Amino acid sequence: MTKADLIDSLAKRFELPRQRAEEIVGGLFDDICAALKNSEKVNISGFGTFSVSHRKGRTGRNPKTGEAIEIAPSRAAKFKAGKTLKESLS
Repeated sequence: MTKADLIDSLAKRFELPRQRAEEIVGGLFDDICAALKNSEKVNISGFGTFSVSHRKGRTGRNPKTGEAIEIAPSRAAKFKAGKTLKESLS
């Protein structure tokens, strides 16, 4: 399912104009991104939890040349599925 599919599904289910459904989905994603940028957890009960993973800097290797390279510290989004979501997939 793509973002466009999600918008279409929401518009049909709640009989909304497509533009309004697009605003709602966009607003939801914007709020999740803003919270993650502030290193906050986003817990959607029954669905899952979005959080930020902090990765330390380290020395890596270029697989082609074997040369050592420094990999900078970074942050990445992480998702952990909730109990209800896990059970629905079984």
